[in-house]
Amino acid sequence: MLVRYEIEKMLIEEDLDVEKLPQIWNDKYEEYLGVRPANDAEGVLQDIHWSQGSIGYFPSYALGSAIGAQLYCHMKKFMDVDALLREGRISVIREYLRDHIHQYGKMKTTRELLMDATGEDFNARYYVRYLEEKYRNLFG
Repeated sequence: MLVRYEIEKMLIEEDLDVEKLPQIWNDKYEEYLGVRPANDAEGVLQDIHWSQGSIGYFPSYALGSAIGAQLYCHMKKFMDVDALLREGRISVIREYLRDHIHQYGKMKTTRELLMDATGEDFNARYYVRYLEEKYRNLFG
């Protein structure tokens, strides 16, 4: 995501030759991740956001994940979310989200929804904790 952000920033703030995007993408991937995409489909063309003109869209995924991690942590106080997911009983989770989030639509801001649903403002530490736990389980 950092690669995309930096390139989008370059596209907006600088006079960047778009024909150099594949090279810039590959160089940044190699710099940050130690891998070089074998072709443009694995690199700069891996999704449809830029071709749709959705510049600046990707950070919203990170924000959504961070908000989701906070809601997930809070829901675990009231239900065994992991067991419900394993058992395929997502209706319990959906009902909780409907009651605490979905019913409000655009009547509340994201921060208001979080405050009302969890009792606190947005807090990135939940996302950090989620990522640490996830990758510890995956990679030891």
